[in-house]
Amino acid sequence: MTQRLSKDAIQERLGALGLGPASGVALLTGGASMETWAFDAGGRALILRRRGADVEDHPGKKPPLEREAQVIAAAEAAGVPVPRVVHVCTPGDGLGEAYVMARVDGETLGKKIATDPLFAPARDVLARQCGAALARIHATAPPAGLDTLDAATTLANYEATWRASGAVRPAIEAAFRWLERRLPDEPVAPRLVHGDFRNGNLMVDPDRGLAAVLDWELAHVGDPAEDLGWICTNSWRFGQPGKRVGGFGDLDDLLAGYRDAGGAAIAPERVDFWQMVGSLKWGVMTTMMHARFAADPTAGPERGVIGRRLSETEADIVAIIARRTSEGGAPC
Repeated sequence: MTQRLSKDAIQERLGALGLGPASGVALLTGGASMETWAFDAGGRALILRRRGADVEDHPGKKPPLEREAQVIAAAEAAGVPVPRVVHVCTPGDGLGEAYVMARVDGETLGKKIATDPLFAPARDVLARQCGAALARIHATAPPAGLDTLDAATTLANYEATWRASGAVRPAIEAAFRWLERRLPDEPVAPRLVHGDFRNGNLMVDPDRGLAAVLDWELAHVGDPAEDLGWICTNSWRFGQPGKRVGGFGDLDDLLAGYRDAGGAAIAPERVDFWQMVGSLKWGVMTTMMHARFAADPTAGPERGVIGRRLSETEADIVAIIARRTSEGGAPC
């Protein structure tokens, strides 16, 4: 677990990294498991990404931040728009598990990206840009040490977590059975997968569109369709259900951008499968967050609020089953 440090201590230790005197140090987020600090040094606008207290709401295993930084560097070399990593902290830096990257201008608030008139030019191109970025991510050679997670393993992990919670929700049960019957018959060639590619983890310029792909802490090796299904999950559309891709774009544009950037063809049925996995995963996670808040309100009210979003995932699960059934598929 990384030691909690005051702002003054952070500034002092940042100044000793050899990047130049640190100024303008400000905590942007104070989450339970990750801290993000903005600062300036050596004429550059920078970000410190630092592991906080070890609180886990996600059943997946997160790679060390050093490996996360390696993934970002590899993605940048493959042409993915990312913040450049400028320093990976060592124990002698006194900042714990952390790294420093360039600060990228833009907006990350998903609802603003999906609805603000200012971002209308970005929305015109963003789905294709996301498809191109994903094609380049999936073409990146993954650094050694990342976990490999196929569809069957992912489903088993989340079902074990769900059973351990003791929760009972008919829509969640239906999702497990629907997915179990549709697990791929043939092995899928594993690729580097971002693991959390969605509206809210993208830095977007209102005029130019995608500026950077952020938050690589769930990167792993797996089915590339996982990333396409996740950004289509209803919970990341921010009140714009008619825009399947992040609340700002259409699936045809996402897939076209993916193909145009060299990505292998991905059938819409695979996107449906992983979109269902996405809703199921988020449903399990919201339940875990609410349970943590109910047991210990000091864990943060945001967990209680997120827990109320379980109904969104259930609605998406029912909608996918209904749509696929109307198209001639078996209901469950």
